[in-house]
Parts: sequence; structure tokens; C-alpha cells
Amino acid sequence: MATTGDPGGAREVHAAADADRPGRRVGARPQERLRPDHADLDRQGGDGRSGLRPSRRDGRDGRRLERSRQLDRVARGDGRRSRRRGDGACRPERRAAPRRGRRPRRPNGGRAPRRGVRPRDRGIVRRDDRRRRRLGAPHRRPPSRRRGSGAAGPRRAPGGQRVTIIARPPTPTTIVFGTDGWRARVADEFTFENVRRCADGVARYVVGRGDEAKGVVVAFDRRFASEHFAAAAAEVLLAHDIPVFLAVAAVPTQMSSFEVVQRGAAAGIVITASHNPWTDNGFKVKAPTGAAAGAEILGVIEAAIAENGGAAIERRPLADAEAAGLVERFDPFPGYEQFVGRTIDLDALKAADVSVLVEPLYGAGSTWLPRLLGGGRIRVTEIHNERNPFFGGINPEPIRPNVDAALATIAGGGYDLGLLLDGDADRAGAADERGRFIHQLEVTGLLMYHLAEHRRLRQPVVVSVNNTSMAEHLGRHYGIDVHETPVGFKFIGPEMIRTGAMLGAEESGGFGFGMHLPERDGIYADLMLLELFLAEKAAGRWPVSRALAAFHELAGPSFYRRIDVHVERSIYDETKQRLLVDLREQAPSHLDGHAIARTVPLGTNDGFKFFLDDGTWLLIRTSGTEPLVRVYTEATTADLREEMLAVGERLVRGS
Repeated sequence: MATTGDPGGAREVHAAADADRPGRRVGARPQERLRPDHADLDRQGGDGRSGLRPSRRDGRDGRRLERSRQLDRVARGDGRRSRRRGDGACRPERRAAPRRGRRPRRPNGGRAPRRGVRPRDRGIVRRDDRRRRRLGAPHRRPPSRRRGSGAAGPRRAPGGQRVTIIARPPTPTTIVFGTDGWRARVADEFTFENVRRCADGVARYVVGRGDEAKGVVVAFDRRFASEHFAAAAAEVLLAHDIPVFLAVAAVPTQMSSFEVVQRGAAAGIVITASHNPWTDNGFKVKAPTGAAAGAEILGVIEAAIAENGGAAIERRPLADAEAAGLVERFDPFPGYEQFVGRTIDLDALKAADVSVLVEPLYGAGSTWLPRLLGGGRIRVTEIHNERNPFFGGINPEPIRPNVDAALATIAGGGYDLGLLLDGDADRAGAADERGRFIHQLEVTGLLMYHLAEHRRLRQPVVVSVNNTSMAEHLGRHYGIDVHETPVGFKFIGPEMIRTGAMLGAEESGGFGFGMHLPERDGIYADLMLLELFLAEKAAGRWPVSRALAAFHELAGPSFYRRIDVHVERSIYDETKQRLLVDLREQAPSHLDGHAIARTVPLGTNDGFKFFLDDGTWLLIRTSGTEPLVRVYTEATTADLREEMLAVGERLVRGS
């Protein structure tokens, strides 16, 4: 369909002239140049040289000016039609014939035209184009005629008509919340548009419950542009007339849970990808209880996101909303310090004569433990506490080899204990005075032992399916019920609330406490570990390595390790389905010669757990947050642990 209007009008007359006069081209041939009329000379202010063929010095502006004047003259009907003098026409003037014996120069610099290369601007070959071809540079096309660009723009249809092709909008990203929120690669799927879609889903969930007056807490970590993504989410909530409580700076993830509980907010949003690589970011949702939003809440949010599709998301500028009093900025530290002080004797910890090294892995937990423990006899040294969105080239997960630098520092002497945090400080870890890493399953057993032995508590304990067998041994010893859930704190938190549990623990180092929050808090867990080892010191079991040896005499041996088998994102779904089908339909009966006592499929249909007679287990599970397959094992000896890991990796790779 032909289009009208400037500047296309002149071009359409141009096309019409072509159609009416077959065999004639509008515009000068390469051997011709145009003689401007007197009006053109007057407009150009002089000899009109800028309106002739542009020199190299004239550059792009001269070429554009020449082209527009040619089109104007054709539109007036005085271009190339009349050769009479004095009528204001622009008459083409041929150059002198070439001297005898010499071939005329070709317009492309002396070479035959290349196939598939079209002279620019309807046959006019410019000097700069000839020069670019001699230098081997590709021929330039006008932006609207660029092939394969996918952009909307004019195209020439048969018959000379101009048509406009509208590019098809991209398909919206399908957003699915995994075991710990929605995570994706920044600038690939994790974009401002998709963050706004997630925030719109949360807003619709809050409005649907009639809780918009309660407001929503919005926080963020230290990852690349997290504060800007948080502001984008806040603007969407404000467009729904939902008040926003916005963190003044990067804070640990659990501070959003604390603020949700303290303020009685309808929900919480945290921009963080926890321990994922620096290339990723994520969107977490907190329930009104402060726990990670469960499957029921996330299902409502996902449905709202899908229903809205790729429609435009309304937003209200943050500055306008702040002026209207709908935004409140918060610093959670003073309130959190007071809240922690209700259940942990911070003064007793500060008075301890010990030296502690803290490793926050460049994350949002930096400075929190030194501030909570400062002002006393205890000596706290923190490393890697500056903001570094690249996390020093490591994944901010408190496991080896990510914490090897901290372990080496401790091994160098001068420290009694190492305390570890992940990138958003919701996971914890520890090391003894020799720099030996205390793995996460040991930490689960140690915390359960501390609450039962030193605090005399007997409430239930909730652990994920990939956690330690020591929990069962300790449960039998102390008479404590142990409940098992699928992987992810979105299952552990609600179960803690349902059972009134004193501890919730997942394999990756996330711990929640009944006397504190039913959500992971790495800072609180590290304070509990410090309290545990000080109690052991008072009982004569010191240093930390001696306390660990005494603990394993009670709980039994534990040789644990996890490996991650990475898969390309593009084939991850296919690989995952193939693996699960193989494990279900061709389940092994032996693991490297060891008979399998029982096989337990995970309740979330994402893996299988195999048990041996001596309590050793192997678990293979596909990740819900990253394109990888995790292989876990806990064995009674170090050699058996390595054996099980090798078997698990072979099963994953299909070899």
C-alpha cells in the first residue's frame, strides 16, 4: 500500500515518474553532474558548489543536501524534462568524451560491478562509495533498507509502490519461579521489562487480597544495577496505589523478611540472585509471615504475569510518589540489632576473648557481623567486604573453592574461628582454627546439637531431602521429631510454621530459627555458631577442632560433598527430561558394586535419592534455579564419598 506525506511525498513522485517513463532513471548518471538553477545558487549563497557533486571534505551533509535538492526539483516537474534555457530547469551536462584509446572509467573505481551490490540512492555512485570499495569495505545501505535487521521500515514492492513492513514484537519471556525465586542472566531475560512484569504480578496478588494499604517492602543486594531494578519494581507497585518501603542501600535478603514482619506488610520483594554467578540476577518474593513465598502464592503471581502477557505495564515515577508520601526509605540495622538481642546475648559474645575472621564474599552481608559484635573484647576481622559486582571472579557461595582465600588466611594463624556468608547473606558457613572447612551438613548437625544440648530445646526440626543423616541420629538421641521436605526454603519455611519447629535447614547452608524468623538468615546462623563454640569452650572442648571431634562421636561420621554438572542453557530442559526418564525407567540396582537398599523419588519430581545399607546416600537432582544437575553424597568414609560422586557423575553424563 502506498504511503503519503513528507518526506515520503517527494520519493513517491519520484517513483511515479519512474513508472510513467519506462527506461528512464531519475537522477544523474555517474558520468553526469547537475547544473543548479539560479534559485539554487541564491539559496546556497555563492557558486553553489555544495549543491553539486560533494567533495570529500563536504562529507555526509553535502551528499544529503544534493539528494534532497534533486528530489525537490523532480517533485516540481523541472528535473530532466526540459532542455530549454531560462526555464529554471536543471539540465544534465555531459562530461567531455574520453580521449581516444582510453576506456571510460567505470563508476565503481575501474572494476566490473559485483553481483548483489546495488549502487546507493537509485544509481548515483558517490566518490566515498568508490573509495570504500577500493579499500575492501562493505557497501553501505540506507538504514531502512538494511537486510536482516528485523526493524520496521519502507520497502519497494513490484510496480514501484512503497510499503511499510511492521516488525513482529518479541514473544514475552515465560517467567517461572524456582526453588528460590526467579533468576536469569542480566540483559538476556533479566531485564527491566521482565522485572516490571514480576512486580505487576505481585501487585495484582496484593490487590486481589485487598491488602494494598499494608504496603510492600522492596530491597536489593550488591549485584550489578540491583538498586535500579528495585526502583523499577517499586514504580509498578506505586502505579497500583500500593505504598512502598524501600531500602536505603543494599541489605541482606533476610532484612526484607524482618521488615515485612515488623511493619505487617502485605509482601516483600528482593532483587538478588543469592549465590548465582555474577552474570545473573533474580526476583524473590516474601510472604506476610516473612518466609519465602510458597507454591500457592507464587502460583497466583505466575498466573497474573502470564495473563498480562506482553502488555505495557503502568508505572508511577518514584520521585512523584515520594513527594506524595507513598515511599518510605528504611535502614534495617537498628531494628534488626534490637530484634536479634531478644534471643541472643550479644553482650556475652562481645566479651569473648576470641579472634574471628569473617568472609562475606563481597556481598550484602559486609560490615553486619563486625557492627553487631563491635565494642567488646572479641576481635573481628572482615575480608572481601567492598562492593564488587563480579565477586572477585568466583561464585558468592560459601563453599570450597570459593572460600579458599579465607581458609588460607585462617590457616596462617591468629584466628580461632571463621564465619562465612554468601552473596546476599542468607546462607552461613564456618571453618575451624586450622582453616578446615566445616561443610554445610555438619553445620546443620552442629546447630541442632546446640539448640538441644546447650539451649535445652526439644521442638521439631525441618530438613530438606538432601540434608544430613546426622539429623535422624540426633533426633533419636534427644527425642526430637525430624520432618523432611523437598529442596528449597519455600517448602521448609511453611513446614516450620506448621510444626512449630525450632530449626529449619537446607543443604546449601540456609538456616531458619523458630525463635527468630522462619526464613534463612546467615547472619543469625553465624551468631548461633559463635555462641555454640563459646559454650563448648566453657565446657572444656576447645579449640574448635576438638569440639568438632566430640560432636562426631555423638552424631556419627559425615563425609559429604556436592558437585555440579553444568549443562548448556539451550539444551538444559531436554537434558533434564532425558535424565529423569532414564533414572525412573532404568533405575540402577547397584552403585559401583554396592547394593542399593532403597530408592526414593523426590516429591518434586526433579531427582532420586539412593541409600546403601550403612546409611551412605547418593542424590541426583536437577536444579530449579540454574542450568545444572547437582550430585550429592554423604558417606561413612572419605573413599566411599569419592566413589559415590564418580558413580553419580557417570549417571548424569549417560556414560
